[in-house]
Amino acid sequence: MKFLYDDESFSFEALRAAGYAAYGGADLGEVLVTCRKIPEGDEEAWSAQWGATAARVERIGRDALAAGHRVSAREALLRASNYYRTADFYRREDPAADTESERLAMASQQTFADAAALLDTPARAVRIPYEDTTLPGYLFFADDSGTPRPTLIYHGGYDSTLEENYLALAAGALRRGYNVLTFDGPGQGSTVRDLGLHFRPDWEAVVTPAVDFALTVPELDAEKLVLVGTSLGGYLAARAAAFEHRIAACVLHDGVDDFHEVVKALAARAAATPGGIEEMMAQDTQVRWVVRNGRWTLGVSDLDELVKASEAYTMAGIADRIACPTLVLDAENDQFFKGQPERLIGELTCQKELILFREDEGGGEHCHEGAISLFHQRTFDWLDTLLAH
Repeated sequence: MKFLYDDESFSFEALRAAGYAAYGGADLGEVLVTCRKIPEGDEEAWSAQWGATAARVERIGRDALAAGHRVSAREALLRASNYYRTADFYRREDPAADTESERLAMASQQTFADAAALLDTPARAVRIPYEDTTLPGYLFFADDSGTPRPTLIYHGGYDSTLEENYLALAAGALRRGYNVLTFDGPGQGSTVRDLGLHFRPDWEAVVTPAVDFALTVPELDAEKLVLVGTSLGGYLAARAAAFEHRIAACVLHDGVDDFHEVVKALAARAAATPGGIEEMMAQDTQVRWVVRNGRWTLGVSDLDELVKASEAYTMAGIADRIACPTLVLDAENDQFFKGQPERLIGELTCQKELILFREDEGGGEHCHEGAISLFHQRTFDWLDTLLAH
C-alpha cells in the first residue's frame, strides 16, 4: 500500500503516524502538510519537518492548558507526542551521541505524560520492578470505579515506545471496558536510551515481573490477564506465554516464528550484493533503519553480530508449551515476517485462531497500520467472546 511516498519505509511510517488519528494521535491535514515538505528518502528533512509540526502542535496544547481548555490540551499534546516519536524514528546512526534524538524522545515522553494526566480517568505512571532496576509503564483504567476488570498486559516490538502503546492498543481497549498495563521492556523506548538495557530472547524474564506487578493492583482482574505483543513483540509475547502460565489469553500482533530467519536472510542478500551491507544501507531506507536500530536495541556493532544475537529468537521447540488460548494475527503484505504467522499457528497445540488481514480491505500492511479500527474490532471481539466464557 503506497501512502504519500514511493519509498517503502517512508510510506509505511507516514501511514503509521496518520493511522493514529483514529484515537486522536494525528490529524490527517497535519500529516499531509508535513509530508509534502519532505523529499523521498530524506531522513534529515523527515526529522526536521515532523519535529517542527510536533513543536507547533505542542504549543497549541500548552496554550489550551494554560487557558483551562482540558480536552483541547489533551488532544493537541497527544498528537504532538506521536509527531515527536515520528521525528525521531530514523535517527538511529548513533542515538546515544545524538542530542537531537534525545530531545525528540524526551519531548514525546513529556507531551504524552501531560496528555495522559488529562484523560477522563487519568493514567497512572508506574515502575515495574525488574532485576536490579525498574521498567517504566502506565496503568490505564476504563473508569474510576475500582471494579476489577479484564486487563491487557501490553508491550511493543523492535521500535515501539511506551507512549505509542496507548494509541496502538490501549485507547481501543479502554473504550471496551478493559484496563491496560503497558511498559517498555529491555531494548524499547527509554529503557535502552536511559538504562542501557537491550533486547533479550527469554522474554518471560520481562513479562513475569509485569504479571507479578499486575497482581498487586486491585483493579486488575487476576483471572483475566491477557498478554499482547506487537511486531517483534509477536515473538516476545509468544515466548513469554510459553513459560508464564498465569495469563488467560495471548494475542500475537502479528505472529512471529523466527526473528533470526529474517536477519539471516538480510545478511545473505548483503553477501550477494556488490558493496555488501554498506551499499544496501546507502540505497535502501528500510535496510538502513533495520540494521541501525538493531545495533542500538540489541547492543551489537555490525550485521554479523546482529545475526549472531538473533539466533535465540525462535519459537522452534517452544511453541507447544503455550497453554492459554492464543490469537495469531497475520497481514497479507507484511514486509518483515511474511508467512511466519501461518507457520507459528501450525506449531501451537493450545486453543488457537488465525486471522488474516487482507490488502483489499486496507489491513494488509505490517501490523495493519492504517486499519487500526479493523484490527481492534477483530481482536477485542475475539477477546470479549473468549473471556465471557
